[in-house]
Amino acid sequence: MRVCVYCGSSEGDDPRFAATARAFGAALARAGIGVVFGGGRVGLMGAVADGALEAGGEVIGVIPRFLEEREVAHSGVDLRVVESMHERKQLMSELSDAFVALPGGFGTLEEFFEIVTWVQLGLIDARCILANIDGFYDHFLALINGAAAKGFITPRNRGIVESYDDLDAVVRELRA
Repeated sequence: MRVCVYCGSSEGDDPRFAATARAFGAALARAGIGVVFGGGRVGLMGAVADGALEAGGEVIGVIPRFLEEREVAHSGVDLRVVESMHERKQLMSELSDAFVALPGGFGTLEEFFEIVTWVQLGLIDARCILANIDGFYDHFLALINGAAAKGFITPRNRGIVESYDDLDAVVRELRA
């Protein structure tokens, strides 16, 4: 099994974000779950990859050529260089059995929501999990729940987005 991890290409403003990302990568590797990620060695992306590698896990990075230099491609992983963001997202989905979002910005949110939409449309069948560490996604979940309450997201589709407050729960759910 492989899980695609979406997360920031920066570390955010709290060192706990990077520590959490590194710990998550290591926990996935110890559970025998391979990691697919954005291919950069910087930010939370790099921390997830480093944690998984240090624990002996499989790590595949997918990065578009134009970001290869900007995000400083991770040289220690099985790196796949593609030509566009569209190719990146497609290959990441093909390589992954489930999708998890750690803290991140616009890119993290966009990629996670695109996968949620693909699941909603029946293009793929996969779990979509928010790692809501320290309540990072509380406001995001409130927005989703508000859209569901107003009838824009059906109860069935609301169930696509799962959320767990700690890494152990995320790993446990991925193994289930």
